[in-house]
Amino acid sequence: MDSHSLFSISTSQEFKEHTLETFRYQYANNVVYHEFCSHLGKSPNNVLEVEDIPFLPISFFKSKHILTTKEIPETLFTSSGTTGSITSKHYVLDPKLYTDSFTKAFELFYGNIKDYCILALLPSYLERQGSSLIYMADYLIKDSNHPKSGFYLNDLNKLEKTLVELEKQGQKTLLIGVSFALLDLAEKNSLQLNNTIVMETGGMKGRRKELIREELHKILQNGLGLKNIHSEYGMTELLSQAYSKGNGIFKTPPWMKVLIRDTEDPLSLQKNGKSGGINIIDLANQYSCSFIATQDLGKLHADGSFEILGRFDHSDVRGCNLMVL
Repeated sequence: MDSHSLFSISTSQEFKEHTLETFRYQYANNVVYHEFCSHLGKSPNNVLEVEDIPFLPISFFKSKHILTTKEIPETLFTSSGTTGSITSKHYVLDPKLYTDSFTKAFELFYGNIKDYCILALLPSYLERQGSSLIYMADYLIKDSNHPKSGFYLNDLNKLEKTLVELEKQGQKTLLIGVSFALLDLAEKNSLQLNNTIVMETGGMKGRRKELIREELHKILQNGLGLKNIHSEYGMTELLSQAYSKGNGIFKTPPWMKVLIRDTEDPLSLQKNGKSGGINIIDLANQYSCSFIATQDLGKLHADGSFEILGRFDHSDVRGCNLMVL
């Protein structure tokens, strides 16, 4: 397969062709996914449409070696977790697929990275190894080539001064941060950011009380002087991200798609506008699994955009448990 050709997808027909080709490839070469499909009675013989494809429960990344190759992977991404908990492991054969995915998606949604100063406020991720978010932020920081781009671990005073300085210069800036750290910044300061995009990556990581998105964004808007808060939707098990430029409406790049499954019947898909479990097709996941049933709840709109409504009760999904081997 020509792995990097997926980034030239421009029509729904091209997406369908790439997706079905990826399914056939992963069915043939991914032992875990092949076994999963076989248990469901699915194979290339009866998977003729995108909607026929089985989605692997994301929990499999905690217990199985998900690889569509016999080659040794170059990189391992791991999820964050509480002490003693089992974390997800995403074995990445070709890290260039990941860098191509996030750089091309950034350009698609935000333009040339070199026009920006990139500030990263990701303390909980910096404090551990194997974070795909840190990998992405570090690459974007270096690629921006701006002297003020960088990570801010816990130094909110330095970050505030940098933001004020960049505002005075009229410099386009992206501040990407984990929710609890952005809240600390917004509550500690009263800023008026006119040239800065603030993008939250979700997650209180046990540091603060969980807030609904509207409440979180309102506090950030008030404290940072912004009309909209942007959001990034990604995870350890993916090599692509969706982005929201406000109001919690996310859009995917052309090589990624969201479908919604019925919470009571995880093998059935919901119609647009109905809530259910989020299934993700990520064609950049060529060498692991491109078809993942997440633990998030969401709603799909007719134009392909989607909302995240929360997570299933319990860390292991009731709907997905019906599919576990």
